[in-house]
Amino acid sequence: QVQLVESGGGLVEPGGSLRLSCATSGLRFSSYSMAWYRQAPGKQRELVARITSGGRTNYADSVKGRFSISRENAKNMVYLQMNSLKPEDTAVYYCTADLTAYWGQGTEVTVSS
Repeated sequence: QVQLVESGGGLVEPGGSLRLSCATSGLRFSSYSMAWYRQAPGKQRELVARITSGGRTNYADSVKGRFSISRENAKNMVYLQMNSLKPEDTAVYYCTADLTAYWGQGTEVTVSS
């Protein structure tokens, strides 16, 4: 069956960095656009970044210039490098095979001093 497993979340101070990873199995990874979403307490889930099967990327305005999404097809992995983190980046971050029902369980990111 299809599995997506996120890792790399944690507590970081403002201005710090984290790298999230998403390990996938059970799907033809290279054929899918992959995306990271996040959901902060009391807010709706929102798109953070997307990478197409061809490697094209797009980002939410709030993270442009700070976050970078990448993929490694040989390992069925997708990553989210997050730099210059702000308290408003605090959320649970989810990996998904875009436009499918396949989601990971989420990894929590807390940005606080």
